[in-house]
Amino acid sequence: MAADGKLSALTKVFVQGSYRNRVNVRQDSDVDIGVLYTGDIFGVRYPEGLSDADVGVVNSTYKYSDFKNEVETALVNYFGRAAVTRGKKAFDLHENSYRLDADVVPMFVHRRYAADGSYICGVQLLTDDFDLIINWPIRLYESSEWPNQHYENGKQKNESTGRAYRGVVRIVKKLRILMDEAGFEAAKSVKGFQVECLIWNAPNDCFLHNTWYEDVKAVLRHLSVNLATLTLCRDWGEVSEFKYLIRDQEDVRRRYELFVDTARAYIGAI
Repeated sequence: MAADGKLSALTKVFVQGSYRNRVNVRQDSDVDIGVLYTGDIFGVRYPEGLSDADVGVVNSTYKYSDFKNEVETALVNYFGRAAVTRGKKAFDLHENSYRLDADVVPMFVHRRYAADGSYICGVQLLTDDFDLIINWPIRLYESSEWPNQHYENGKQKNESTGRAYRGVVRIVKKLRILMDEAGFEAAKSVKGFQVECLIWNAPNDCFLHNTWYEDVKAVLRHLSVNLATLTLCRDWGEVSEFKYLIRDQEDVRRRYELFVDTARAYIGAI
């Protein structure tokens, strides 16, 4: 991607999302590309009692919006205005005869501090309507002590289940698309990433049957039973285990429960 010296020198470009985590399906084939600012500007989250002054952080005049605008300029300069649409979170780079459709997401480094001043790194972005989003998708630097937690956790679960975990994720993601195309409202309000995270919370013995159908049936049954009440699923995490999937969001629990129960009925796995 063509850019001025500042932008190109202080960015890391990487593939993230379902392609990176090897759970992509054909009908949901957009490529997610992160463009990470790697300079000395980052977002922070502190525990109670810790502040900027305690860890030597100072405010900067260079804002996330400045970086996003520079990424947009670079994309338009390289691909042309007609190929690039700006969204609230990402730029849509449109598909053509030699390029897949891609979502390009500008990001800053995010530091989550502990009380002792140590921290772990993720990424953050600010939508155009000012929603802050924090994720944990990648190993930020090759020499980093922080692993690509989402990828590593998924890889370990896949190995522990005889490579069935990723297979079940892809099957249920494809099932969600088929349900959506068939007009089921329950499938429209759940994203592929959320399907992956739901399945992550099924125990490994759900994936050890002789057929894919039995694996999917066992996974959906476990999810259904535990989504019946917030008490049983409030501690479920995303695959990275750095963020809760549901916690105290009753509306989210009901949405996931409806999707899972509808999916079970759709494949006759009640």
